[in-house]
Amino acid sequence: MNVIALAVSPRNTYLKSMSRAFTKEDDSNSSIDLGERPVSPHRNLVTDHGLALIDAELAAAHAALATGNAEADRNLIARASRDLRYWSARRETAEVSHPDPESDVVRFGMAVTIADENDKTQVWTIVGEDEADASHGRISHVSPIANLMFGKSVGDNFVLNGHEWEITAIDAAPQG
Repeated sequence: MNVIALAVSPRNTYLKSMSRAFTKEDDSNSSIDLGERPVSPHRNLVTDHGLALIDAELAAAHAALATGNAEADRNLIARASRDLRYWSARRETAEVSHPDPESDVVRFGMAVTIADENDKTQVWTIVGEDEADASHGRISHVSPIANLMFGKSVGDNFVLNGHEWEITAIDAAPQG
């Protein structure tokens, strides 16, 4: 959009066309497009802990939306609305799954202890996508390592990244 400005000089008066590119426009009515949070196409399996996490995220998003509305903060409203849509979709599709305590094969919700050829051990608990946190030993049920372990028993081996791992223990009632 161009603005016509009247320029007056001692010698003559003329009209000058000026670009609006570097002028501040009132953007109070412009929309904020953060994009949607992608929702996984996989089954939304969750542990009891995972369902509680989803409920906590929903509560936090509702609180953020209320704060955004009270403060007329469009950015906060946009972020909270996006998070509400995401966590509502995740809550609607959540399937709480409990491992069978009698199972002798790796299943969702179990903690699996593995050891490599140098006896280095790791414990991974297989959880839902939204509750996965590798730094705390929780991996998603759709992760490559979980898929390699599913259906295996204590004593079974699998290869990951060129290393052979043996399943040394399975716990159907992991803590945390």
